[in-house]
Amino acid sequence: MSAVQVEAVRLHQSFRVGGEYVEVLSDVNLEVFCGEAVFVCGTSGVGKTTLLYALAGLERPTAGQVFFEGISLYEMNPVRLAKLRNSRMGFVFQSYFLLPELTVLENALLPAMILGDRPTRRAQELLDQVGLGKRGGHLPAELSGGEQQRVAIARALINEPIVLFADEPTGNLDSSTGKTIISLLLNLVHQKNLTLVVVTHDLCLARRGDRWVQIEKGIILSPQR
Repeated sequence: MSAVQVEAVRLHQSFRVGGEYVEVLSDVNLEVFCGEAVFVCGTSGVGKTTLLYALAGLERPTAGQVFFEGISLYEMNPVRLAKLRNSRMGFVFQSYFLLPELTVLENALLPAMILGDRPTRRAQELLDQVGLGKRGGHLPAELSGGEQQRVAIARALINEPIVLFADEPTGNLDSSTGKTIISLLLNLVHQKNLTLVVVTHDLCLARRGDRWVQIEKGIILSPQR
């Protein structure tokens, strides 16, 4: 069996709404193994994105721990955690978050530039792999939604991460384009032997992963599939 890449142990997350605390995650345990594609599926508001953000070191849980290759993320100092996220993790979001004033190539390069690098050749290769090799000089406004999400995928891979986190990556796309984007993600992570964690409300898409789990009211239902 592969080693555990990311592990959530007894995660709780609550937020203050008005004068009350609302629990979003309740005693969540989850193991994600190296090289597998895991989909977390559930309806809106059940805690999927909150769980993803906790697993990715983006949002500290109220209680519990997250381990990345055996290291407790939330016991790290913030600077080290930020460097780990930028160098070892890639992120794809529902909203593409491309900078409108930068070209496609510059957007793909951005995480590497934060590290003081500018691997233009690798960025161009990634754009080729996502089918946008000839669009590097274009601005995001000149692209369709599906094309912008392809740029976001290239950007997520530029620092050669070992884990890719995707939060509703097809949420702003039509059904056909969404299926194409999921196929692209799955092909890329298998080619590069990456670990993939995807949040989606679409059960049909979730079933395309190596494994999928369902979350309801902040609780992961068992058995895990």
